[in-house]
Amino acid sequence: MASRRNPSFNNPKPCPHLSSYREKHGLSGYESLQKSLRSSPSGRTVLSRLQSTNPTCSSCPNTSIGRLYFCLICSSISCPSHAASHSLSFPGHDISVDVERAELFCLSCADQVYDPDFDSAVVAAAAKILHPPLRRRRRKPLLMLLPPPVAMSSFRGIRTALRHPWGLRGLNNLGNTCFMNSVLQALLHTPPLRNYFLGDHHKRDVCRQRRRRRGALAVAGGGEGPCLACVVEGVFLDVFSGDRKPYSPARFLYSWWKHSSNLSGYEQQDAHEFFISILDKIHDKELSGFNSKGIVDCHCIAHSVFSGILRSDITCTVCGFTSTTYDPCVDIPVDLETVYNTDKSASPADKTRLSTLAGSLDLFTRPEKLGSDQKLYCQNCRVKQESVKQMSIRRLPLVLCFHVKRFAHSVIRRTSKKLDQYMQFPFSLDMTPYLSSSIIRNRFGNRIFAFEGDESDLSGEISSEFEVFAVVTHSGRLDSGHYVTYLRLRNQWYKCDDAWITEVREEVVRALQGYMIYYVQKVLYHRSGEERVIPGTGCF
Repeated sequence: MASRRNPSFNNPKPCPHLSSYREKHGLSGYESLQKSLRSSPSGRTVLSRLQSTNPTCSSCPNTSIGRLYFCLICSSISCPSHAASHSLSFPGHDISVDVERAELFCLSCADQVYDPDFDSAVVAAAAKILHPPLRRRRRKPLLMLLPPPVAMSSFRGIRTALRHPWGLRGLNNLGNTCFMNSVLQALLHTPPLRNYFLGDHHKRDVCRQRRRRRGALAVAGGGEGPCLACVVEGVFLDVFSGDRKPYSPARFLYSWWKHSSNLSGYEQQDAHEFFISILDKIHDKELSGFNSKGIVDCHCIAHSVFSGILRSDITCTVCGFTSTTYDPCVDIPVDLETVYNTDKSASPADKTRLSTLAGSLDLFTRPEKLGSDQKLYCQNCRVKQESVKQMSIRRLPLVLCFHVKRFAHSVIRRTSKKLDQYMQFPFSLDMTPYLSSSIIRNRFGNRIFAFEGDESDLSGEISSEFEVFAVVTHSGRLDSGHYVTYLRLRNQWYKCDDAWITEVREEVVRALQGYMIYYVQKVLYHRSGEERVIPGTGCF
């Protein structure tokens, strides 16, 4: 009934080549492929039993580097450079399987495709791998006998095999959707968001009734489409249901497409742009307004959790007059602060560029003298004068998101590049030095509070001590690559790579090239870490 009323909630329509393959061959190709699946040392399900232990592209035998695709029709293997030519030379040979990841790939579309029946075949094969017949079982290390990927959730580790963190669940890649999965993992484990949606504070039934009344007036215009916040609540309920199978957020993806038509499709998107888009679509404009200071004060869940206020001071270098503006923000963009190893005895390999989050925040709040071509109008001098600009944080959000600017663009050269530079970040962060109250005190002394006494009061509304709980990374080139999220749950780190969940050491996380780093107030992090056992699920 619901699917007829809301056809947009159906799974995204597969590519025409996949539909054609299914009409001709059904599930026979998937079922025969189960015999060629095995579990790799990393715990992933991969293809094996190929003609060669080191498979290479059929068109360039000397090339074995990079991704390889196994044609489901003729069993030919193609590298990315010859994938399209194979489908052109052999019409109908469009659907293949990624040898390394055991995922469907369309050679004609040059993109991943999603078929739940194929996922079922892979899960069934993984279950056989995890539970072989006793007569064929050999003595193996304990780790090999535990569920590495527990078929259902691709979860590994001795401790985690017995106690599974509540809501930690892999997300299936629906076709270049790693950008979505990485952000969703961070949002799903953001304590205030989790408490809001799992606590039924969104009131989905009331929202549906309200939107149904508004939709009845907009039938001629095609209606408003599904409420994204309602769909997000559904994702929370499904992921935290206790089921450990990888979850397919197809309904959410299609709903987001309805709200962001300019970003719809299976092309790779930027994870940060997706994050901003999701918060913008969840934002309920009816609840927003302006306070006495003229600052947007929205009470929707997206801004209640992520929104802070930045302060910008423009000071005239001639008369000292300061013009102050306030702007809301849902993340803080930081540049990679560069520091060189000045030790003369260090080898060239050791003289690498280093960067720290603290240094980048110092750079963000450091006074910046604007150039002569950026003169601004001074209300006191009544002419354009050279000035100094300084940023600070007037109000902290419950959850801090730092966006590390890793993509540099040159307008003059018309080129873009990715900055592969490591940034050291602390697990515990004190934001006091970067608050407006601290910046103003350092600049003018305590006397300034005779005029700006509201800054100290506003800065104290929210604690300045934070704990990191999620890090989103990007590997690969500027125009392509892969997003992965690392989650910190109960002081244990987990790598969330689409459907695969892996327990990792703290040292691995400290060496990451973070793209988006999420911090939550320390008191909220510790509250979220309180043990909570879900009866009958074995999860905490």
